[in-house]
Amino acid sequence: MIILPVRGSVLFPNLIAPFSIARPRSIAAIQQAVREERQIAVVLQKDPEVVEPGAADLYGVGTVANIVRYVTAQDGSHHVVLQGAQRMRLLDFFPGTPFPFARVLQIPEPSARSPEIEARFLNLRQQAVEALNLLPQVPQELVQAIQSAPSAAVLADMTAAYMDVSPEQKQEILETVDLVERMERVSRLLAERAEVLKISQEIGRQTKATFDERQREAVLREQMAAIQRELGEGEGKAQEVAELSEAITAAGMPREVEDQARKELRRYERMPEAAGEAGMIRTYLDWLIELSWKEPDAGDIDIAEARRILDEDHFGLEKIKSRIVEYLAVRKLAPNGKAPILCFAGPPGVGKTSLGQSIARAMGRPFVRVSLGGVHDEAEIRGHRRTYVGALPGNIIQGIRKAGSRGAVMMLDEIDKMGRGIQGDPSAAMLEVLDPEQNGTFRDNYLGVPFDLSRVVFIATANMLDTIPGPLRDRMEIISLAGYTEGEKLQIAERYLARRQLEANGLTADQAAIDTEALRAIIRDYTREAGVRSLEREIGRVLRNGAVRIADGSETHVRIGVDDLEAILGPSRFENEIAMRTSVPGVATGLAWTPVGGDILFIEAARNPGRGGFILTGHLGDVMRESAQAALSLVKSKAASLGVDASAFDKSDIHVHVPAGATPKDGPSAGVAMYTSLASLMTNRTVRSDTAMTGEISLRGLVLPVGGIKEKVVAAAAAGLTRVMLPARNRRDYDDIPKEARDRLEFVWLEHVDQAIEAALDPRSNAAKT
Repeated sequence: MIILPVRGSVLFPNLIAPFSIARPRSIAAIQQAVREERQIAVVLQKDPEVVEPGAADLYGVGTVANIVRYVTAQDGSHHVVLQGAQRMRLLDFFPGTPFPFARVLQIPEPSARSPEIEARFLNLRQQAVEALNLLPQVPQELVQAIQSAPSAAVLADMTAAYMDVSPEQKQEILETVDLVERMERVSRLLAERAEVLKISQEIGRQTKATFDERQREAVLREQMAAIQRELGEGEGKAQEVAELSEAITAAGMPREVEDQARKELRRYERMPEAAGEAGMIRTYLDWLIELSWKEPDAGDIDIAEARRILDEDHFGLEKIKSRIVEYLAVRKLAPNGKAPILCFAGPPGVGKTSLGQSIARAMGRPFVRVSLGGVHDEAEIRGHRRTYVGALPGNIIQGIRKAGSRGAVMMLDEIDKMGRGIQGDPSAAMLEVLDPEQNGTFRDNYLGVPFDLSRVVFIATANMLDTIPGPLRDRMEIISLAGYTEGEKLQIAERYLARRQLEANGLTADQAAIDTEALRAIIRDYTREAGVRSLEREIGRVLRNGAVRIADGSETHVRIGVDDLEAILGPSRFENEIAMRTSVPGVATGLAWTPVGGDILFIEAARNPGRGGFILTGHLGDVMRESAQAALSLVKSKAASLGVDASAFDKSDIHVHVPAGATPKDGPSAGVAMYTSLASLMTNRTVRSDTAMTGEISLRGLVLPVGGIKEKVVAAAAAGLTRVMLPARNRRDYDDIPKEARDRLEFVWLEHVDQAIEAALDPRSNAAKT
């Protein structure tokens, strides 16, 4: 017979099986058998790796088979369907043939029947059906074929053919001719496979019972990670954990912080990536790693260079610069010392924030600004606890991370604008931040570990100190910045503002310029402020007008003079109205302090026939109303010395008005001005138009000290006044007044209101006649 060697498959009698033929000798054998319409012998080869098997490479027992169908596919592959007929044994091969050819001995199937064979037949069929029921998605035709097997031999061969055992085990069954022994072997193998299926099914049920949704998602995630690794799109979580561990080591954290970070890293490693908390832990680890834990480099502060930078960035402010140089010198000599917290207090636009930037430049440190205006939640300072969704550290830790250094210069801008809400008091949280004795162990709620803020250079800014709580103000060294005088504004405009606006509007110094007198006119007639922000805006407007003329080609060089201002900026917005206001009795010029600098105000008094009434208008606060009442009582008590008939008060209604009624006004410092206004009214003597005054009064006539002297005097000088009357006990504030203002003004120091009357009222001979 023609021999067909096969690999990994055993053909049993009475069964049909397909085979793919690839070896040339096997193809020739099949084709020869098809041409001669003869049977073929199918034999399992011992080693599947052998390409051209000989007699020694084949098992001795095989199956005689009929060729049911032979097909050559379009791709050139060959396929054959064979049906087993009966067992056979190889005897000897014929040499020199193009394909294996041998004599075989056909082995007939035993036909003996006995009760034992019948019993084994029934048992084996039952075993086979039970095993099939344990398998998922078994074809119903296979079950029916098992149940309708015509004999014990056919059932044994069919069961062995479809059983999940190795080809060698199937070959042993094929070689077993004795029917009882063959059925015994098949039954034993089938029992083992059925037991394995039962155990596997039980494990599957137990696993399914404990396999919740999170575990299922974790498995899917792991499969996805494996797919990504195969695609080269990621190296998996193990690589990520290793990188995080290296980053923690390189961060230089203190021991306590590193222990906390590695504890969280172990939790993250055990946690499925799909878990909601995994992202929170990863974010927390990123914050710990990216913060600057290492001791910052002290650096070398060059005091001469620091002076140069301060002079380059700011004009004037000599005392402020001197204090900053002292601060830098102390930091240079004692870099690890507890430096004070500076707080720049002053009106808007005087350069508080830019001073902080200059300090950072002088120290060679990064600068970061934290805006505290409108902050009303304690968590903005201390951070949120990690239990909340979207939790983050507070603004302090965020600023440190942004700066990238624990030795940064941090500007706490508008510290006086912090509010207080139901979420807590942020100013109370700032107490620890701004205390050099405590901020070395500052604990942010999000981090949960101490962070050393002692090397951070904190600088605060504020417009007014009244809204800063006492304990917080006590932790800072207050450095007051007054408003600029007209001369200082002119210097600032020429040195900084004009150049900055030229660049902002795309111009060069060769294309546009502003005359010095034009700048002076802008300062005097179009702006009235303590700082220079409005001045810079007006200079920008002027230069933009020139930019239009240069851009349209009508001019190549534009020079703005005083005569051009009205056409560009419109009529003058401010004028010197003091002389006009004080040209009649009853009008006095006072000095006031506002959060945006000093200002002048007018106290106007009028007398009408009446019954001794007293009217106050102008949106006055309670303290200012009380000052007016005290002034009236004092004028009544001094009627004789003033030459006023005491009965005049009973026959007149006196009305005191402070103009700009839409603006709230309060405070005791207008007492001298109100007394002078009432005295001027009752004595019919005008108040000198070149004089302004401030001070609180008592019922005994004493002039008491007030605050804001520097801002008030600067405002008087800016308004064109030449004399100011101040409380004598405010002489201590004289050195704080800018030199330019001191040189332009005459100072009258008052201890008693009688001195105010003598210095402020015109002589009687020049009084207006009524």
